[in-house]
Amino acid sequence: MADKIEVQLSKTKILLLLIGAIAFVVLGILFIINPEPFESSRFNNPEMIRIAGIASVVFFGLCVLFIAKKLFDKKVGLTIDQYGITDNSNATSVGLIAWDDITDIMAVQVASTKILLLKTDKPDKYIEQVKNGISKRAMKANHEIYGSPLTIISSSLKIKYDDLEKLIIDEFEKRKKN
Repeated sequence: MADKIEVQLSKTKILLLLIGAIAFVVLGILFIINPEPFESSRFNNPEMIRIAGIASVVFFGLCVLFIAKKLFDKKVGLTIDQYGITDNSNATSVGLIAWDDITDIMAVQVASTKILLLKTDKPDKYIEQVKNGISKRAMKANHEIYGSPLTIISSSLKIKYDDLEKLIIDEFEKRKKN
């Protein structure tokens, strides 16, 4: 095994995510300002459209902040070494995840996004490391829904998901044998 494997952040992927989030903020603003053109047989209540607009602006506005911060991040996106996996790829990244704390690795898919779940018997240790309240709530939700607060996605990394999954599982299997 190489001493250290590094996967860089993909500024192109991050920029595309930022553009998408900004588009949803703009659409949300349009829903708030003038909901009538967006009425349809399914959504015929302007107040509900306005509420959807507010939710869109709040949620995707927060996404814009997180994504913009990541766009200018100079740190490596993901590092795999003898200590564990150091994740800096998303809003719920916790830094170093020690090999001894990882009990299993599972792949799940949410809508069109594939996610690697790093199962741990110490979820509270990682949830408590996060200082940002929104990220902490997201990690708690991940733990309740998927059984782990630790997730890695490839959407901001310079690696395809299938390659990322193989890399992490192979390294985990090597560690289990030792």
